[in-house]
Amino acid sequence: MCHRRAVNPAQRRAAARVEDGQHRLDALLDARMSLLTVLDRVAALRESARLVREVSGANAGFVAELDRPGRAVIRWLSGNQTDALSGLVVPIGQGLGGRVLALGRPVQVADYLTAPSITHHFDRPVREEGLSGLLAAPVVDPLTGQTVALAYVALRIAGEFGTATIDALQQVAADIGAALRAAEQAAHRSSTAVAAERRRLQVALHDSVGAMLFSIGAQVHDLYDLAGADSSLATRLHRLQAEVSAASGALRESLFALSESAPDRALPVTVAEHCRSFETRTGVSARFVQLGALPTLDPARAEVLVAAVREGLLNVEKHANAASVVVSLGPADGGVQVAVADDATGPAAPGALGSGLGLSTLAERVSCVAGRMSFVRDEEDGCTLRAWVPVVPPVSASPPASPAASPPASAAGSPPASAVGSRPASAPRSRPASASASASASDRASDRASDRASALRHRPPAAGPD
Repeated sequence: MCHRRAVNPAQRRAAARVEDGQHRLDALLDARMSLLTVLDRVAALRESARLVREVSGANAGFVAELDRPGRAVIRWLSGNQTDALSGLVVPIGQGLGGRVLALGRPVQVADYLTAPSITHHFDRPVREEGLSGLLAAPVVDPLTGQTVALAYVALRIAGEFGTATIDALQQVAADIGAALRAAEQAAHRSSTAVAAERRRLQVALHDSVGAMLFSIGAQVHDLYDLAGADSSLATRLHRLQAEVSAASGALRESLFALSESAPDRALPVTVAEHCRSFETRTGVSARFVQLGALPTLDPARAEVLVAAVREGLLNVEKHANAASVVVSLGPADGGVQVAVADDATGPAAPGALGSGLGLSTLAERVSCVAGRMSFVRDEEDGCTLRAWVPVVPPVSASPPASPAASPPASAAGSPPASAVGSRPASAPRSRPASASASASASDRASDRASDRASALRHRPPAAGPD
């Protein structure tokens, strides 16, 4: 005879609660992971407000995005009962969110309206929404390390959040930061793809329709000689020539409109086109990765970076037995950096270590715009060419004033009036190309680590044997 252990109602209810809690936890984990796949910034922020509320078990959750350095705006709310907090501007140092902006870490208050640790600029909207215990954490961009948003959770009663809740909010805030970074990169890729397609259409129209209109116009001009005294034919030819001229003008306007694009789009589009051309020409996989929004460069510096990409790809084509190449472009150290990294294996071909005329010429061009260049080879897997240019050229030191132009010192030996309270600024010096080419071993190792860290993260896996 089989005996079944009796289960009392309390145990059944407890088991049901555990099972229900497990299902909710699984659902929240799925929602958290799905947040990382959201490639629309607004959708990611809207979903974040709901997610932080549910993960923390709070009555309300809301997210504020920084619209400028040191200022956040609350735009996305979940569980709110009024619109008192919607659109609230939170400057650094004011209220709970402003304190988080100032400290760069989570901050909580058990009762917002009476907390002595924060200012009370926003007591009225908080009172209208009926909130008391609040916790806020910074949302940090994983690439730049800068705070880009704030995540809040709130209770409608006085009380503090436990350590587990704070940890959970920080983890979700980190996921939100990763989602926002992914959304920004997706937007850059989409914008670059649109700009590349505009350029492709521009070239196609110029080469096809433009050539066709030119040919028609030339033939009409030749027919004038055959028209002779036939005034009717001459009139028709004149009308046709006017229509061809009008069509050519419309085409020129269309080509000009297609060529218009933001300056920060032109450089990524050009680099991406060089990668595609290299891949078509050589059959070697070439991937372009943009590592963030680019500051605006003047044409001379942008052209130097394009030249570095051309030279790097040419070096791979001529000397490397590579299966893939990764070209990365992004902001770095107050400027813009491009890196061309290949995965070539085996001994280097003659001239592959940067002793050729092309790299020497490139080093001179980089030096002329106050930039720096490095070319390093890893004994195991390939080479990396890196070029960096500043956004703003270094300020040259002013030449010292001649003795005749210098004002005499006062009788008491005090400095001239124009010099009181001032200090001469030392101007940064760019390293010449020869110094870059003969960098020490420690400099090469540092450059190599930086280049490979940015490139290998985005390198596609090498193709294996069939």
